[in-house]
Amino acid sequence: MPADPAPTAVRRAVSPLDHRIEAVTGQDVDTLWAYRDRGVLDEPHAHLVDRHRELARAETGVTFYRVLLHRLSNGEFPVDSALLARIDRTVDRLEEAANVRDTAVRRVITALGPIETAAAAAPVPSDKPLSTADQAMLLAIAGGAKLHEHLLTGRMSVITASGTRISYAELQQLEDAGLVSRDASHPMHAGQPVALTDAGRAALFAARRTPTTTQAPKPPARSGTWPSTPVHRR
Repeated sequence: MPADPAPTAVRRAVSPLDHRIEAVTGQDVDTLWAYRDRGVLDEPHAHLVDRHRELARAETGVTFYRVLLHRLSNGEFPVDSALLARIDRTVDRLEEAANVRDTAVRRVITALGPIETAAAAAPVPSDKPLSTADQAMLLAIAGGAKLHEHLLTGRMSVITASGTRISYAELQQLEDAGLVSRDASHPMHAGQPVALTDAGRAALFAARRTPTTTQAPKPPARSGTWPSTPVHRR
């Protein structure tokens, strides 16, 4: 009987906390991982992503040993002392993997708590819903952005990590609404970091939860007209 293989992560394992993370950040977890690799997340969100990566690895281990245990018990191998010893060993490793996963879950929840508290406490700047353009700009800024001044023309604009360019006038509108802030301690030629405020994250979160399209009701058929779907004769 072959030796037990080691678990390998082929792709990111889905965790039970993915939906909760996406709800409070307004980003899917794969995008958050990419932003973490680019170094554009603030400290609380970077810490959350690091803990979530630990959880994803732990979920991969649990899945691996669960699948292995199923394979060992599905009749593929003859029942002998070697198989029974291997099942016992796999059960022990599954228990260890589950304990690691449970610890990782608690760490993610601990890292998620302050972010959820800040999002819940942040006031929405106005009752007016965000426009589609504002949502797009906030999403782009959430991934990392800097305000630059062109050396030749002196024109200022925001350049995001995704390559989106936002005009200075649009930035001022977002700042006046309390949705974004910039770190003026950095020199303009090096780029001043622009980030969402707590109010900006709350507004973006609320906008992403609100359906943007609704299905129009189908008008009733006029009296005396044929139905739109043909009736097949038997």
